[in-house]
Amino acid sequence: MATDIKDTIHAVDAAALMGLLPARPRLLALGEPTHGEDTLLELRNELFRQLVEQEGYRTIALETDCLRGLVVDDHVTSGTGTLDEVMEHGFSHGWGVSAANRELVRWMRAYNEGRPAAERLRFAGFDGPLEITGAESPRQALAALHGYLAARVDADLLPCTADTLDELLDTDDRWTEPAAMMDPARSAGRSDEAGRLRLLADDLVALLDEQRPHLTTVSSPDEWDRACLYGRTALGLLRYHHWTADTSPARLARLVAVRDQMMSRNLLALADRGPTFVYAHNAHLQREKSSMRMGGRPLEWWSAGALVDAELGEEYAFVAMALGTIRHQGVDTPPPDTLEGLLYALSEERCVVEARRLAAVLGDGRPAPRVSPWFGYAPLDPAHLAADDGLVFVRDVPRR
Repeated sequence: MATDIKDTIHAVDAAALMGLLPARPRLLALGEPTHGEDTLLELRNELFRQLVEQEGYRTIALETDCLRGLVVDDHVTSGTGTLDEVMEHGFSHGWGVSAANRELVRWMRAYNEGRPAAERLRFAGFDGPLEITGAESPRQALAALHGYLAARVDADLLPCTADTLDELLDTDDRWTEPAAMMDPARSAGRSDEAGRLRLLADDLVALLDEQRPHLTTVSSPDEWDRACLYGRTALGLLRYHHWTADTSPARLARLVAVRDQMMSRNLLALADRGPTFVYAHNAHLQREKSSMRMGGRPLEWWSAGALVDAELGEEYAFVAMALGTIRHQGVDTPPPDTLEGLLYALSEERCVVEARRLAAVLGDGRPAPRVSPWFGYAPLDPAHLAADDGLVFVRDVPRR
């Protein structure tokens, strides 16, 4: 069997990834099974550079706050702000401290220097302004959307004034209350004010759509795209806060589903702009249903990748990533009867695997699922292999 498996592997480069696909997809997604390892992010950077130079990709989208990501995009496209400022303010999840993320931003800015706008690289966050432990206030998105419309349409068409939004939003700490994730009663998401804000946000987004013929003639493409992003984000955040205040057994499942639905709408908007390389956790990008345990409950939901795949079909491609060891986190040599164990035995430091061909080679002798001793690493489910366009295997992830 080892010889057959070896026939399914290739060196890791953009050409190998593209060779797995019938055509260049609008969204090429690479997953990771753990966060925060610069070894994996450096591999991501290398592949993005090759995709830019060889395949015409111009945008990279990461699992980070979509509104903060605008800070990074402004820097790489026009030099706004210093690199230190961008790393501090342009990333969520604490990922601005990553040396690999810093190098990505530095390289994109250097690449864009002196190039015409049509050839510049773009950066996007596609996550909502939220963490698994809570969500931001909808103030930034609502105020930006209202400001965009107020500057371009008759005031009589607006459903409210900016002052009304401020009054209903009150203080931001109402929305960011840390205890709300564990105690629904501490959430403002089902207050009378939140209900009114959801209706006003819906009216603002409807007005954006109704006035599109006019707005797209008085706005640059980037201004229009950002207004749409503000609208999606405002509605998504208000929906997320609504479910944070829920007391039913469906609460946590709804929260993870709302988050991935927000991600999917952002990815589809990026696909409309041009070929985009996407990097996030496998669970957000896979075609199969995602699952996890949270609050002692098993949760299942359709990931952003599954939702995008349902709309784009072959124009969405997903390449999963699997790892051998992360010894500094207690993840040691994988058992030989697991998928990771079979690949680890090949002694390749990293490789691209033809996932569907490997699934056919394994046939009914499907490997056992690997069990991780560390919560921060999610092994690949062997049952998903045939649904993936490819697999990147990294043998060892050292401490950095």
